[in-house]
Amino acid sequence: MRGIVAAMRVARIITRLNVGGPSIHVANLASGLTAYGVETLLVYGAISPAEGDMSYVLDQLRPLAGAKPGACAMSVPTLHRQVDPVNDARAGWRIYRALCQFKPDIVHTHTAKAGALGRAAALAYNRTAGRQKPARIVHTYHGHVLDGYFGPAKTAAFVGAEKRLASATDRLIAVSPIVRDELLSRYQIGRQDQYRVVPLGFELDVFAGIDDGARVRARETLLIPATSKVVTTVGRLTAIKDHVLFLESAAAIARQHPGTIFLVAGDGELRAELEARAATLGIREQVRFLGWRRDLEVLYGATDVFLLTSRNEGTPVALIESLAAGCAAVATDVGGVRDVVSSTQVGLLAPAGDGVSLARHVNTLLGDHDARRAMGEAGRRMVLPRYGVARLVTDIDRLYRELVG
Repeated sequence: MRGIVAAMRVARIITRLNVGGPSIHVANLASGLTAYGVETLLVYGAISPAEGDMSYVLDQLRPLAGAKPGACAMSVPTLHRQVDPVNDARAGWRIYRALCQFKPDIVHTHTAKAGALGRAAALAYNRTAGRQKPARIVHTYHGHVLDGYFGPAKTAAFVGAEKRLASATDRLIAVSPIVRDELLSRYQIGRQDQYRVVPLGFELDVFAGIDDGARVRARETLLIPATSKVVTTVGRLTAIKDHVLFLESAAAIARQHPGTIFLVAGDGELRAELEARAATLGIREQVRFLGWRRDLEVLYGATDVFLLTSRNEGTPVALIESLAAGCAAVATDVGGVRDVVSSTQVGLLAPAGDGVSLARHVNTLLGDHDARRAMGEAGRRMVLPRYGVARLVTDIDRLYRELVG
């Protein structure tokens, strides 16, 4: 890594630190960029009651809070995902005041609500306190909420808002080429020259270190017999992840491979409904709803096939982690999934909603140990250099230096 260069201040704003890739992403950037002379203020909002809390990622920032350059964090309780005009106005004002105090060179927003309020606050800051040295504005699309989340009227309103915000943004970052292309071609948000594709980056060493011994120990920890087949999914129990499709596929898999155990890591508003659905399908005893877990290396270590059934994805973090762990992968061909599963050597894809094809792919892999092993090794070789945190930090630092000269 090169030595520290001229100090830079970045205000990084995210809607909330719920369980998911964006939370890991912003914490990795805030801590990793300190070695490049970047001082970060990480602004975050409140999670919803049904969401998993990932605010523990702030632990890696606290030792740096008193250092310059370094990283510190600030909570804005009125910033949250739901549309709430009164609290949204309060959150926007609090962010604006924080910018006036911090005097950033760059304001970098992440996720939809923070992208709207954070960029509006940055524009207000540039017109007032920052007019002598305006901050450059960057927004990262970790995916988007323009497909599969809302009805036509609300989606059209969001598209219009994103178009207006894009016109006032210096750089738009997409986490995959597919996400960029959808935003440009399908929704006409932003201009080609504004976009940069910067894949996410994670600390993958804990998954890369999983070997045969670790797999044995993982099954012992989870009380899974050595001879059982295991199919796993990880994610919020919400409609966009389509766990109903996972359960329907599981029922078809269990008919061909009786005794298969299905691990569901995550929680959310649909948990009770999904547990009832598993019972209706006759597989309730084979499906383990584990809730939120921080020992994902144990889950992936016990897994034969990782199954992702989402209706939409930006960059599928759990899929990347499972590949780094050497798991064979099957997924729906949505959003940025194809950027990760780029060939049949790495994983097998099926159309969104196609439980028959998903089950067929999983059954094929469960019946062929050598194919599973080869696929897991190919996936690991692919993701480790492409999605490592060191590459992410270097890419973002280069982009920042281009912006501020």
